[in-house]
Order: sequence, then C-alpha cells, then structure tokens
Amino acid sequence: MARIIAIANQKGGVGKTTTAINLAAALGAFDKRVLLIDFDPQSNATSGLGFSKKEQMETVYGALLSGQASGAIRESGFPNLWLLPSGRDLVGAEIELVEQEGRETRLRFAIGPVRGDYDYILIDCPPSLSLLTVNALTAADSVLVPIQTEYFALEGLTELLETVERVRGCWNPLLAMEGIVLTMYDDRTNLGRQVVEDIRHHFGDRVFQTIIPRNVRLGEAPSYGKPVFAFDIKSKGAEAYLALGRELLKRHAAK
Repeated sequence: MARIIAIANQKGGVGKTTTAINLAAALGAFDKRVLLIDFDPQSNATSGLGFSKKEQMETVYGALLSGQASGAIRESGFPNLWLLPSGRDLVGAEIELVEQEGRETRLRFAIGPVRGDYDYILIDCPPSLSLLTVNALTAADSVLVPIQTEYFALEGLTELLETVERVRGCWNPLLAMEGIVLTMYDDRTNLGRQVVEDIRHHFGDRVFQTIIPRNVRLGEAPSYGKPVFAFDIKSKGAEAYLALGRELLKRHAAK
C-alpha cells in the first residue's frame, strides 16, 4: 500500500509545488510508482507537468464528488509518475462539501481504491488551512512541510502544527510528521545560514539534512511543463531533489 504524504504549508511562495513535483519525479527515478495529487485550485502542479489548465479533463474535483479517483488519473509522460490533476472547479469544492456528511474524509475514500497501485502518493496542498487541506491531512500518513530559509520562515508554522493536531484528534490519529524541508537556500547570506541553524535547533532530526538551494533551473522547469530532471539533470536543483528522494527512502527503510 502506498505511503501517502501531504506536502503542506499555508504560507505561499515556499517552494511547496516545486517540492511536490520534483520529489515525486525523484522517487519515480528510484523506481517507485508515484501518484501526485494536485489539490490546489491554482493547478500549478498540473501545469508544471505539462497539462494545460484550459484542457477539458477529469480532475480531483470530480473524484471528490464521485468518490472515485481512478478515472481522472493521467500518465505524466515521466517514468513511474502519474497525476491526479486539478482545475478551477476545485475552488467550488469547499462550498459544495460544507453541507455534506463526512466532508473531511472525501479524499481518503476517493483514493482508497487506487492506493495499492502505487508506492507513494504525494498531495500538493493549497497554501491555506482550508477544508481541502484538512481533507489532505485526513487522507495522509504523514505531512511534509517545506520552509523557506528567510526571515519569516516560521510564520504560520504554529497554526499548521495546530491543524495537524486537530486532524489527529478528530479524523486521523496516526498522522505523523514526515519532516521539514528547507527550501530556497542562499548560502551567500548570513540570514540564510542563521535561519537554517534556528530551525535545526527547534526541530532537530525532524529537519531533513538535504537543503534545496535557490536555483534558476527549478524556477524555469515548470514553464516547460517538466520536472527539473527532464529539464536540466545536472543543475543544483536536480541534484538536491534526488538527494531528498534518496534521504526520504533511506528514512523509510530504517523504520
């Protein structure tokens, strides 16, 4: 059965979708079958894998309402990587689900029948603590938090951790903290080094050793609809996400 990891941080611009796409592709490169769920109405993971936001296709919105995800899953064109795309219609899902029974568990039931088809399922959450994020955390085994190595890095993290605790208490008692990934690191600045030191001091071994650097190729790859490995495999960004995938697998093998 797949391990389901929600990639979440309600603070925008921290490299969440970049991490979702490239960690998924890295795990695929290590011969793991991976499903990436784009659970953000902005659909950036969908376009980042080369699918047009204007394309008429089944999306995760339909999966939520029908309780069946299989018909919406698409081959990504990259090794061992599949996508459950998002679309603008996901904006309305929260309003439509509010009055429905079991609204927090809709994603869990939708992907339950396909869970055995994959080794990993990664969920790219929206940058908010919304009903969609609660659905993702309820469906997940663990939550991975990308944090930007800048001054306001820890802003909002307390609220996210409180939401994780509420989800544990109400819908998913086994939800674990997968860890924290430091992103957009610039080793030329004292601030970046200080933020890394502070976060490691606060969270210890919950912080991955791999640090994702600021890298032009990571920013360019989505505009070509590709993970960074298919765009420039020799870039520092590609090397970092391969290292992150390797570290994640090593952690799981040790458990």
